Amino acid sequence: MNWRNFLLTITLFTLTQGVFAQYNLLNASTPEEIGVKTEAQKEYDNAKPLEYGFIDDKDVLWSKMVWEKIVLEERINFPLYYPVDTANIGKERRSLYDVLMKNIKNGKIDNLYSDSYFTAKTDLSQIQEGMTRVDTLDLGYEQYNAGEPISPEFIEKREITAYDVKEYRIKGLWYFDKRQGELKYRLIAICPVVPDVYFIDDEDPDLVPAFWIFFPDVRDILNEAMCFNNKNTAMPISFDHMLNSRRFNTNMYKEENVYEDREIKDYIPNNSLMQLLESDRIRTKIRDFELDQWQY
Repeated sequence: MNWRNFLLTITLFTLTQGVFAQYNLLNASTPEEIGVKTEAQKEYDNAKPLEYGFIDDKDVLWSKMVWEKIVLEERINFPLYYPVDTANIGKERRSLYDVLMKNIKNGKIDNLYSDSYFTAKTDLSQIQEGMTRVDTLDLGYEQYNAGEPISPEFIEKREITAYDVKEYRIKGLWYFDKRQGELKYRLIAICPVVPDVYFIDDEDPDLVPAFWIFFPDVRDILNEAMCFNNKNTAMPISFDHMLNSRRFNTNMYKEENVYEDREIKDYIPNNSLMQLLESDRIRTKIRDFELDQWQY
């Protein structure tokens, strides 16, 4: 480990020393005091996200934009998915989807986009319209045909929740910094992917992107939200730290290319195995670029 990586590790460790799974748990005299920070903790707990270093465009020798899927069925990706039921769990534990939706609803996240190129903006009302289904049951139609008001119990409402999120899609840039002499990654955007609400009960419903968020715009929010650390519950990890350090598993589904950034499934259709192999080929090509720079 070189000195730069060592100092980075020490910095991240120091910034998280004031973070606990539950504040004041061991010193609380009543349940109401659990989770309430002391004045000393409030003064100490002022950690901010680790700032990105400035990268001059002239220092970028090579770059490749890629799009990846974080499939939430994989065990390593569970911290991004759980908890999905928050009725019987502490308020300090929330899934990434719940964190995003909470801050969208309270107005802290207001820059939402319908695509990963940030060409079209969307808003909360449009998001909720696309993730909410309202159906009238047969008995309700009978009341309607009889000229009677439809009873509330005959109106079925279905809304997408954290339980329904199947994956996240991320957009990021791999680039070779010639000043530092190494390959680096910068996360650009993130998007939760959910089933089509009108076909959600089907055996294999279509998946649709809910909304795209420019990742640097929400780093402060994700730095305050903690995900579960299975190895040490006293030291939870912020979502910002987890995503920036790539503590998850992904499959690439698209890279920027001359064919209008077509997806892998567009030129390798109906063959999941070959699509995975193509994803690995793209990943290997990116990794090998750094290795090739040190061949003499």
